[in-house]
Amino acid sequence: MKAVTAIQKKSNHNIHAIRRILIPVILVLLFGMILYKCNQFTKEPLTSTAGQTYERATVTAVTRDNLAEDGNRYGNQQVTVRINSGTYKGKSFSATSPSGQLFGATCKPGMHVIVIFSASSGTQVATVYSQNRIPAILAFIGIFTAAVCLIGGRKGILSIFGLVFAFTAILYLMFPAIYQGVSPILMAVLVSVLTTVVTLGLLNGFSRKTWSAMLGTSFGVAVAGIAAALFGAAAGISGYNVTEIETLSYVGQHSSLQIGQLLFAGIIISALGAVMDVGMSLASAVQEIHEANPSMGRRQLFASGMRVGRDMMGTMTNTLILAFVGGSLTTLVIDYAYNISFYQLINSYQIGIEIMQGVAGSLGIVLTVPITSFIASWLTKRS
Repeated sequence: MKAVTAIQKKSNHNIHAIRRILIPVILVLLFGMILYKCNQFTKEPLTSTAGQTYERATVTAVTRDNLAEDGNRYGNQQVTVRINSGTYKGKSFSATSPSGQLFGATCKPGMHVIVIFSASSGTQVATVYSQNRIPAILAFIGIFTAAVCLIGGRKGILSIFGLVFAFTAILYLMFPAIYQGVSPILMAVLVSVLTTVVTLGLLNGFSRKTWSAMLGTSFGVAVAGIAAALFGAAAGISGYNVTEIETLSYVGQHSSLQIGQLLFAGIIISALGAVMDVGMSLASAVQEIHEANPSMGRRQLFASGMRVGRDMMGTMTNTLILAFVGGSLTTLVIDYAYNISFYQLINSYQIGIEIMQGVAGSLGIVLTVPITSFIASWLTKRS
């Protein structure tokens, strides 16, 4: 009898082990199939790129500089570059480096740059587009990844997977869908829920604590989106009032993009990280309090969660609002320098959008505290 029981236990253990491996594999394959299906369409070209390619190159010589005696640069540089990729790899060309702030580069021998090749009258014209920033970007990403993995250990590695999933969902699920006419708000909510489930599930498994955080985060993100939409309706602000509207309108003419909803979809995505942080921290706090004192009832656990949440609200709302302010710092400095009047400043679309983003996201954080505390206290004490 004991032998049969042992065999049954071993069999059940093997079944659970297979499920733990098989279910994630099936879900990953299903997600990959959805991404593949979503990206099976052809975008209408918005600009002509015929005969134009971007290649990596190294500056071998500066044949004509634009440095004046006063230390400023005027006009363009003429440089010789050796191509490191593409059809012309290994060959040298004379290239022009513009002196603009957005394009070109202040070239020096040995500098790695990106070169644009354009066909003109049967010949190839080379222009320096910018410094090659790929090595610096990869180095910073590598440092960040190493720091997260070394300090976070296993959970750090899993958090990187969660971050990769979030960017994959935004780039290959949300963008193609909204480009083809799906509601940006609907896709932002869907991607937020998927990211929350995958990230928190990877980090903590699908326990009651995790479900509490998931539900609380979903509620907080929904509140942020609804608050932004209500403020936008009251203040007459929509996606048509952003600074990039001319370019967006041109894109909208050649696609099914719903421009008016883009602003609110962006607010939902931008609030997700902070709201998820609050939701997970609160759910974990309630769980720890329950394990330390199992005799506490739901009401006491809820009150404890609220006390922890109140301490978090101030710092997290500051984080979100300051992030939005930092993103618009150049615009705010310009407004300050021109001494714009209060009525002009407060009624401008740019300031209205910044206020809407900061307040809507912070409201989502604030209301995440009671709902997560309630859900966590209720699920924790559930028999």
